[in-house]
Amino acid sequence: MAKKEKAALRLPAEARYADELRYLAEADTGPRPFSWRLTPKMVRVFVLGSRPEDGLDREVPQKWFGQASIVERAIVTLASDRGLLLIGDPGTGKSWLAELLSAAICGTSTYVVQGTAGTTEDQIKYSWNVAMVIGKGQTRAAMIPSPIMTAMELGALGRFEELTRCTSDVQDALISILSEKYVSIPELDEDNTAFAQPGFNVIATANSRDRGVNDLSSALKRRFNFIHIPVVTNKKQEQEIVLFRVKDLLKRNQFEVEVPPTMLDLLLTTFRDLREVMRAADTDDERIESALSTAEQIGVLEDAVLHSHFFGAAELRPDTLASSLVGTLIRRLPEDVAVMNRFWHSVVDKHAKDEKGDWEPFLEGGKQAMASLK
Repeated sequence: MAKKEKAALRLPAEARYADELRYLAEADTGPRPFSWRLTPKMVRVFVLGSRPEDGLDREVPQKWFGQASIVERAIVTLASDRGLLLIGDPGTGKSWLAELLSAAICGTSTYVVQGTAGTTEDQIKYSWNVAMVIGKGQTRAAMIPSPIMTAMELGALGRFEELTRCTSDVQDALISILSEKYVSIPELDEDNTAFAQPGFNVIATANSRDRGVNDLSSALKRRFNFIHIPVVTNKKQEQEIVLFRVKDLLKRNQFEVEVPPTMLDLLLTTFRDLREVMRAADTDDERIESALSTAEQIGVLEDAVLHSHFFGAAELRPDTLASSLVGTLIRRLPEDVAVMNRFWHSVVDKHAKDEKGDWEPFLEGGKQAMASLK
């Protein structure tokens, strides 16, 4: 009996777009920095999509939606001697951009360290297989290299997510890696230095809302080029991002989805109004805890489509969308309920009175959802 192929919940970018990356590599004839799989121009094409002037006989779809200058600066930085630090609010696509860049440049985006308050220096450098150390002593074979150290020795890109969530001593372990480009292994007498190969660099991300948690030292800052990823404010661009990601996520459930333009407009307009009200609020008690990012819009729409598909009508309805929005954004009880309730009875109620249409069932759906939380 043939072995059933295992399905992954989420494939990394280099696996999802393997055919596209092969095509670009074959069409790519320009000089490449270090051991890069693609030239900087083709990396840009992979991330931002193809244009007529690229001269390709196949369309390459856009995967990251944002300013082209941001992607170009990121690519140039990764070809230099400095690390790349992507900073922005939650949901601005920092990690997705880092993954796409890694997939295009070195063919692997999985050399990742996830920064948390519990991240240790071992997770940046190396640790030991205790059983092998007891049996044979400390040898290279008994050493467990970190994802960053593995990327160093292979000349690949290492990724460090949420750098500012880590304590300062852990952050400082990156300084020698970024400046000296090697890791010393004092426990070994021979072969006790891991040298970075050409092509190695680090892409780190940091949440701008985490400022003050564990600020970077000036020494570490000097070793990074900072690129700030702005919050998407262009409605058309935000619409493209939301639809792209929701359709992509819903493929897991093996069904295609068409979101009516009116439903998408309800979602985008409500988020825009919420952001304006939250910015005008004087205290945290007058704001909901949610960051109101594009990522949260994606979560709301995915939840609403799935609920409609499994438990409701075949099509997405305004009341279902409102219920998903309330359920996704309200996190603190009863504080967030009170803030959202005020917003609903002022801003959403005004839309329903002035514009009617889908706003009326949307208004009622949100009220019912909030009533169930009290």
